[in-house]
Amino acid sequence: MRRSINHKMDPEAARTARESLDLVFHMSNILETGLDRHTLSILIALCELGLNPESLAAVLKEHHSESLAPSSSTSPP
Repeated sequence: MRRSINHKMDPEAARTARESLDLVFHMSNILETGLDRHTLSILIALCELGLNPESLAAVLKEHHSESLAPSSSTSPP
């Protein structure tokens, strides 16, 4: 149902898309994922393009765990 960037989305489709994102964002908050609306919209778009949602989740988990790991370059001299 996605349209190319050159075409405007009709008002009903835009409203449906906003409502869907609102619902996904609410679910994300309940599950305490820490994902913002922008990130969620990108993930939804990637899924719509055919990327595997489980693979995306694995990448996000790995990125999150790496960002929480202490960096060895920040140790004091």
